[in-house]
Amino acid sequence: MLRDCLLLRNTLMVLAFSCVAGAAQAQSSLNSELTPYLARYELPALAAAVVRDGKIIAAGAVGTRRAGTKILVTLNDRFHLGSDTKAMTALLAAMLVEQGKLRWDSTVAEVFPELREMADADFLRVTLEQLLSHTSGIPSDNQAIFDLWAKSVFEDGNLDEQRYWVMKEWGRSKQPLESASGSRFAYANMGYLTAGAMIERATGRTWDELMTERIFIPLDLKTAGLGQQMSMGKIDAPLSHEILNGKIKAFLGGPDADGPPVIGPAGIAHMSVLDFARWAGWNAGEGRRGPRLVSPETMRKLHTPVVGMPTIKDAAPGTPSHGKYGLGWGQLDVEWAPVPLLYHGGSNGKNLAHIWIEPGRDFAMVVVTNISNKRANEAFFALAPELYKKFSGLRK
Repeated sequence: MLRDCLLLRNTLMVLAFSCVAGAAQAQSSLNSELTPYLARYELPALAAAVVRDGKIIAAGAVGTRRAGTKILVTLNDRFHLGSDTKAMTALLAAMLVEQGKLRWDSTVAEVFPELREMADADFLRVTLEQLLSHTSGIPSDNQAIFDLWAKSVFEDGNLDEQRYWVMKEWGRSKQPLESASGSRFAYANMGYLTAGAMIERATGRTWDELMTERIFIPLDLKTAGLGQQMSMGKIDAPLSHEILNGKIKAFLGGPDADGPPVIGPAGIAHMSVLDFARWAGWNAGEGRRGPRLVSPETMRKLHTPVVGMPTIKDAAPGTPSHGKYGLGWGQLDVEWAPVPLLYHGGSNGKNLAHIWIEPGRDFAMVVVTNISNKRANEAFFALAPELYKKFSGLRK
């Protein structure tokens, strides 16, 4: 009896090992493709993954968590996604629209009626859809906005209360809109903070809780979190890096390693390159597979361009420079793909992440690094066509 049990256990272990080995063989390693980019573009670390038909078919992670050390990155290391978070905020909003708690044309005034007597009238007429498509007329980041974010940390309460305070103070400041709402594109992180505040008022929950409960957990993004990717006092994730005075500087966990938490809806998510790929693959399916968080029609609405973007020379890495914009997603025409691709870049100034999606082919790619500068951006735009040509399945 004992011998039979041992034989059964060993058989099950062999089968389990075979399944794991088969999965490993199905997923190609990208390390050989990625390694040359480290020296060529002076990157501390680089990771990428490719998804087709909902399955990760290739992935790799090379380099080190901290420049100048031998602490190697892994496929499970958390990387900061920056503004790639915006698509997640737009998805949260879409869930509430389908539940009838918000409408795409819900205005700031409707959601916050108590602001009617104190805030700018044009700001109060801005809609949820305009906030998510960067057509609200709210200006791109400027000193007045930075000052409000900095002051918010001295306000009592949870992050939803601090976001409400920022939005209220912005409205009370009577700062004019740069353009009539709905008329043209201007990349506005303040707009996403405002959309996040609307989501929080409609649910009575913080945006941060909703991100975890309604996106990270249902999509099984186990490494996903919010804020800086590394723990205080530890090198348990790729550290953020900058070039200062011509030298690369690593940032340990602390107040200078990420943006303020109050701007969460605009860009503070982090996760491994594998989980980032799972998020990309779910979007590429546009509702063709679970979990069903919103309807396929709503998925297509999020991905459909709303406005054209002006061409911006020398745009900061992670900031849209041309193409079109939908609800949390950009769209780019590239010479190496036969159709326009959904695209977004994200950066907190010290990390960089790109996501590319072709829903028609159910195909997606993600690339991340722990530094953000012109060289890193160039590396990503050089790597993307290489991965696309090798893995998209396109036959020329």
